This record gives sequence, structure tokens and C-alpha cells, in this order.
Amino acid sequence: MRLHRVAPGIAAGILAPALLLATPSFATTAAPTAVTAPAVTAPAVSSSADEPDTDDLRVAIARILADPDSGRRVTREANALLDANDPDAMRAWLETGYRIAQAEDDRVAINRILADPDSGRRVTREANALLDANDPDAIRAWLETGYRIAQAEDDRVAITRILAAPSISPALRAAANAALDDNTPEALRHFLEVGRYQVA
Repeated sequence: MRLHRVAPGIAAGILAPALLLATPSFATTAAPTAVTAPAVTAPAVSSSADEPDTDDLRVAIARILADPDSGRRVTREANALLDANDPDAMRAWLETGYRIAQAEDDRVAINRILADPDSGRRVTREANALLDANDPDAIRAWLETGYRIAQAEDDRVAITRILAAPSISPALRAAANAALDDNTPEALRHFLEVGRYQVA
């Protein structure tokens, strides 16, 4: 399941050279394979200007739109800003509005995870706790790293249950054990989504 994700520090990274503003940073660690965002470099800003010009702001917003993981609200607001071509509105959105839109899209992503009948016990428990706490930074960090870790644990439990079935075939047992031996989130997920059906 691919999640909509753009690193929330993107706007700060784009505007910092010109605005010298500190924006709230999101807790990030090593990003999971399925949720990585491309590295974004700040657009060149004329040294004679104190603030980025309209073109710089448009480039910053276009980079956010180019990420396939951008959520519905982020995409809608970014497109509206490009259509309006108002530098003040674009600047304000990159400084604060983007983070708010991203937080809403993140909550939608977590609700979709909860609605997935394949979500396991740990994923469900952690997702519900995040929605209850309603902390945008914690939600973003979990979608980038915690979800992958929780999903991997739930996948190991699911594979162990498959191995416990009395009627399991030798080929399926071998494939399940191979996934557990590999023990990467990708191998565990691949076995549950594809591998077990190829050998069953």
C-alpha cells in the first residue's frame, strides 16, 4: 500500500535561504522503502531579493505536486495556488498551510489503513492511538517509519499462524520459513500478498 507522503520539512527547506524562518520540523528517521520522498533542493533565489520571487514559489509548489504521494488536500490547495498565482498566498501556504493540509491528508491515510481488513493487531492499535492523540508530528513520523515496523510485526505473526496450520504443504512451509528467515518487511509482505498463493 503506497502512502501519500512528502517530507513536511520541504517547505522550510525551500524557503529557508530566503526567508530565514524556522518552521516546525517533523520527527524523521530512516524513511521506509515504501514511503520515501525524493530529495528536494531549494530553488535558486536571486541574491538581490529578500524573499523568493513568484517563480521560486511556483517551483516549490510544483515540486510538492510532483510527488505521487501528495494527498488530496495538499494537491487541491497546491493547484489552486498555482492557478491564482498570488505570491503572498503561495508564501503563506508554504510556511503554514502546507503543514496543515499534510496533517489532514495523513489522518485520512491512517483511517484508510484502519479500514483495511488486512491490518494487523499492532498496526490497528498504534493507528488508533495516533488518531486519539491527534499529534501531526507523531502521525507523520509513524507513516514514514512506524507503520512499516508495525506492519512487519503483524506480518510475522500472520506467517507464524500459517505455519501452525496442520494441513500446510511442504512447499508453502518452505516459502513461509524463507520469508521469516529473510525477516525484512518487504519479504514478509511479499510472501503474504503473493508468495503463498504461488506455492499453495
